[in-house]
Amino acid sequence: MGEQSGRGHNGQNSRSGAKRRPWFEGGQMPLQRRIPKFGFKNRFRTDYQPLNLVKLNDFIEMGKLGEKITLQELVDSNLVKKNQLVKLLGTGEFDKKVDIEVHKCSNSAREKVEKAGGTITIVS
Repeated sequence: MGEQSGRGHNGQNSRSGAKRRPWFEGGQMPLQRRIPKFGFKNRFRTDYQPLNLVKLNDFIEMGKLGEKITLQELVDSNLVKKNQLVKLLGTGEFDKKVDIEVHKCSNSAREKVEKAGGTITIVS
């Protein structure tokens, strides 16, 4: 190749042992610092598995659930996953008198269940 062996005359890359990492951009602001970062991940967030009254109503009509519904019955009927926290949501109509055990419930769900004559028990 000749005197400089294709490395040019002077500079960082003309010397022996010179290495540049693949993300080095020659002093330009690096890509990982130019791209904006969005959002925030809360490490202490509590995730609940949603359970809508519509789905609960369907399972009661099919005969898979009775008048007293515990967390174990919800798991056995595959409405929720095992070892998950369950939140009852008030989507849809509900007219069954049932006693339900959940970890949390919305205000609309509580109103609809109590209007139908049922109760909601919050399990911790």
